[in-house]
Amino acid sequence: MSARRAPEVEVEGRRIALRNLDKVFYPEAGFTKGDVVDYYVRIAPALLPHLRGRPLTLKRYPEGVEGSFFYEKRCPRHRPAWLPTAAIWSEGNREDIEYCVVNDLAALVWVASIADLELHTPLALARSFERPTALAFDLDPGPPADVLACCDVALLLRALMDRLGLASFPKTSGSKGLQVYVPLDGSATYDATKAFAHAVARVLERARPSLVVERMLKSLRGGKVLVDWSQNDRNKTTVCAYSLRARPRPTVSTPLRWSEVERAARSRRGDALVFEAKDVLARVARHGDLFAPVLTMRQHLPAPAALERAHAR
Repeated sequence: MSARRAPEVEVEGRRIALRNLDKVFYPEAGFTKGDVVDYYVRIAPALLPHLRGRPLTLKRYPEGVEGSFFYEKRCPRHRPAWLPTAAIWSEGNREDIEYCVVNDLAALVWVASIADLELHTPLALARSFERPTALAFDLDPGPPADVLACCDVALLLRALMDRLGLASFPKTSGSKGLQVYVPLDGSATYDATKAFAHAVARVLERARPSLVVERMLKSLRGGKVLVDWSQNDRNKTTVCAYSLRARPRPTVSTPLRWSEVERAARSRRGDALVFEAKDVLARVARHGDLFAPVLTMRQHLPAPAALERAHAR
């Protein structure tokens, strides 16, 4: 008897096999693999600009969020011939690694079809990989600190960026913290952005040592928020805006308005910053892509001396 052929769909002229769509990937929510594919199809107009041209690190959950997972930097050998890749030099491997590049809906459906729940991207485009297009600050709370403590730190960070004349944009991590992005003009190297981000973290720790920590030692993080500046590195990735997260429920890394961060900090209601797939689709229908300026705004990285002057004000 011949093997049963998986059903195929046509997406923008590409044929893609879709297997096991009824498999439950998020048991607590009854959210299936088919729901994952459907979410990514529906969110694609907002999501794809944030993926386009960037080497993608896959985080695959073949058995759903309660099963084992693995990261995959090398684009799978069984990828479709039409899926573009980008060769990025790896110092650790001493060779180029071919990453998947998700530029269109067909590519997005294909990575969803192989159970890539989470989409992790670098801060640079493949064509100019040594020049990041943004700064990223990952605000990670150490228990008993929570997302509300992250809101407090995010507002401190925004105030500092404002004094530097830099616009900044918050999003949830889709897990337990927040992330703040600062768009750049692409002229600075990772060496410069990483040093600047580290200096920002140190400034915030000096300003609020009871709330902020910039070192990653777990012994220092209890009840504080780590301002993780180390994400500003050519070898690091951060979860992409609008990506699902592998949590008990299908939460999403969701762009926010600063007024929402302020409201959560004022009301001390962290549940207002938890968004699942259905919520994010409704938000985008209502507000559009709140993270769009991160892709279009061009801001020059200030000199380190400007940071100290801004802190002194």
